[in-house]
Amino acid sequence: MTLGSNKTNQLRMTDIKDAFEQAVIKSKELTSRPNNETLLGLYSLYKQATEGDINAENKPAMFDFVAQAKYDAWLKLKGVPTNDVMEKYIDLVTQLSNK
Repeated sequence: MTLGSNKTNQLRMTDIKDAFEQAVIKSKELTSRPNNETLLGLYSLYKQATEGDINAENKPAMFDFVAQAKYDAWLKLKGVPTNDVMEKYIDLVTQLSNK
């Protein structure tokens, strides 16, 4: 990797982070509430983008179905790079904003 491409990658990451932060703001201003599946998608993408891989050892309580659904959704993204989930989050919020 050359120094020039490293700088390009850093600029690209900054652009993605900025766009992600704007998408987070937009997600709170949606005119209609997304369905539960879409909300889980937003949640899991956000958590993976901001915290990285879930700690699989901290499983939710057996009958906490909401926490279990969130856990499962986030666990599915384990290992997915930050840039990728940020881009997916941005795309999903853009789709929801255009509805």
